[in-house]
Amino acid sequence: MLNDKKILLLILQFAAAAALLFTNTGSFGMFSVILFIFLFGSTALLFVSRLRFISHLKWIDAELKRVADGNVSRRLLAKDNRLFNEIIFSMNELIEQLEKVQINAAKSETARKRLLSNISHDIRTPLTSIIGYVDALKDGVASSEEEKQEYLQIISKKSNSLKQLIDEIFNMAKLDANEIQLNTDSFDFAEIVRETLIDFLPELKKQDIELEVQIPDKKCLVMADRLSLIRVIENIVKNGVHYGKEGKVLGIELTESEHEYQLLIWDQGPGIPEGDLEHVFERMYRRDRSRSLDDGSGLGLAIAKSLIEKNRGSIWAESVPWKKTTFGFSLPKQNHRHSFKK
Repeated sequence: MLNDKKILLLILQFAAAAALLFTNTGSFGMFSVILFIFLFGSTALLFVSRLRFISHLKWIDAELKRVADGNVSRRLLAKDNRLFNEIIFSMNELIEQLEKVQINAAKSETARKRLLSNISHDIRTPLTSIIGYVDALKDGVASSEEEKQEYLQIISKKSNSLKQLIDEIFNMAKLDANEIQLNTDSFDFAEIVRETLIDFLPELKKQDIELEVQIPDKKCLVMADRLSLIRVIENIVKNGVHYGKEGKVLGIELTESEHEYQLLIWDQGPGIPEGDLEHVFERMYRRDRSRSLDDGSGLGLAIAKSLIEKNRGSIWAESVPWKKTTFGFSLPKQNHRHSFKK
């Protein structure tokens, strides 16, 4: 709108100047005086408009410098100028995006520090124990062969747990760096669930846990990465066996809706407090807060979440303590995979 006014004033100035040229130059009549006043006035208006334009630019520059200094909560106010308002609206959108980036960066930094602290604790604790038992064997503390074998079993167990933790950390890093290639193909989701559960039957029997399975007999075709799906099922079942063993039952249900299949893995253990549900898929999270590597790496559910999302699915958790704690995830059906956003 401001540019339109300037153009109009320039045209009127040009017209007035042309009229003056064709007016009798020997004498200034009333018409000439009016034209002169008009030219003077329009020039003054253009000059004032120019000053306002410069003032607006300086104001925007000052506001952007404040934003650059870290005040990303600041927003530019609209002016009575359409061109400037369009620029201001665009700048406000950029500032808003910058604010979100800074908030996410702060959260990521906090999470990174917490993760490093947890990892260092989980590595240092078993490593210190291993070193202690090795030194005890070297110093001849074990007085009998039976005691030596007991020490060696403890060292072996803690070493394997430590190796598992390091492997999980390595896998999580590869997922974050998008270095794990998914080989997507079509397969029967129900059959994969059955095959994966077979490996857990000895452990379930050992823990005296009853297995309740509801899997349809028909084929449930999905398009996903077979190995990553098996890994997800294993991680969630391990979690259910470990934390829900007091409930003495583990449930597996494969259901379907119009566009997807859902696998629900539930137990009747102590469950998860409502305030902690939103954290269960965070790295190094453990329900009981006792930081022991024997309770798992704390990365299994985080890895499961990442793998499911890479397969265009979703994952969630629900819990009513001592009644039913459910970890579920969904995958699009083979014929509906294209409808899911990449």
